[in-house]
Amino acid sequence: MNRETIKTYLLDFQQKKIENIKKREVVLSESSKIQTIIGARRIGKTYLLYNKILELEASNIPRKRMLYLNFENPVLDDISYKEVKEILNIHWSLYPEMINEKLYLFIDEPQVIEKWESAIRGLYDDFNVEIFLTGSSSRLLSKEIATSLRGRSITTLLLSLSFAEYLEFNDFEYDLNRLSTKKKAEIINCLNKFLQFGSYPEIVLENDNEHKIKILKDYFDLTIYKDLVDRYNLNNTNLMKVLIDLIVNSCSKEFSVNKHYLDLKSRGLKVSKNTMYEYFSTLEDSFFMFPVRSFSYSRKTENLSIPKVYLGDIGFLNLYSLENYGQRLENIVFLQLLRQTVKNPLLKINYWQSVNKEVDFVVSEGRKIKSLIQVCYSIDNVSTKKRELSSLVSCLKELEVIEGVIITLNAEEEIIIDNKKIKIIPVWKWLLK
Repeated sequence: MNRETIKTYLLDFQQKKIENIKKREVVLSESSKIQTIIGARRIGKTYLLYNKILELEASNIPRKRMLYLNFENPVLDDISYKEVKEILNIHWSLYPEMINEKLYLFIDEPQVIEKWESAIRGLYDDFNVEIFLTGSSSRLLSKEIATSLRGRSITTLLLSLSFAEYLEFNDFEYDLNRLSTKKKAEIINCLNKFLQFGSYPEIVLENDNEHKIKILKDYFDLTIYKDLVDRYNLNNTNLMKVLIDLIVNSCSKEFSVNKHYLDLKSRGLKVSKNTMYEYFSTLEDSFFMFPVRSFSYSRKTENLSIPKVYLGDIGFLNLYSLENYGQRLENIVFLQLLRQTVKNPLLKINYWQSVNKEVDFVVSEGRKIKSLIQVCYSIDNVSTKKRELSSLVSCLKELEVIEGVIITLNAEEEIIIDNKKIKIIPVWKWLLK
């Protein structure tokens, strides 16, 4: 470790201007626990740390009491876990008057360091520090936290922008209780763009549509495909590419790894079933996609069910020219439900299936059903509306719930069927409620 290089790195942070940072719905409050923020690359984890730094400065805590370390920065790429404490000593050598003050430590991607959890645990146990971590791998972080950092850490998942955040990033002002016809039309126009390009922060802030696609392609090539192959030392890169293609095309649909394995094998591709399952797990670990299991009161039955798959951001559908807005609509509803689980970790998301009938989302807390949600882009067609209502009513009866919701692009009404209330609500209103 070159002390002078580290010293320059620390001084650069002290002089760094942090401005024009958009606030997110996820807020990092102060805690005696290590706060870990996980999520896909480019989703805004670092900017969440910057928001916290600005918040601390606004409360008159000087930057000298803060330390920001990005272990993917080349300056820190040769640091060992034993040398992390030495970085704190270098910081205090620069600001000896702060040595007895509480230090706020912000760390990006610590899993780059071998035995990083030992270094973090040592800092937490030995110093007066409040620690904030970010990571782009749920498996790496959860594995180490579950062992070395058990009881010391709380974890928060950061997703792409919600529709409310999307509007705020675009400086769009509105009052849901006082919407004019024009303002409502403007919200729907924003929703159409939200459905088209997804909601990675950089994509939302980019005005040119062609540039949006180029950025998405860059994300896909560099931070998903190449990054996964490098980080997990994947040998069969062609299989990973094929699997990603299959998952994207199966967005909001059931995805049987075994069925696709048999199909690939029948086409003459040399592939191992275990490798297929391993790569599928890797894509989940990197937050590229999320599997959702069929609802059952039996955990074993649920775990054995074929999952539906949802993308971490629907913008990637543009790279496959998939214009199915029904898939996009269902995917953004899933992501909004997933945000609710961040606020309430006891919530669980499943889908419900019976003979020839399906309900897209069952949201439960323990054994209590909180909501049943069906998603349909349009119910203008009489037979489509009848099918969606029939499935939802069947699910309401089986699970003994009195009310369900159908989310559509723009329809709105209430229907009573067999003493079951069905609320049909436009997606923009549901997303903003």
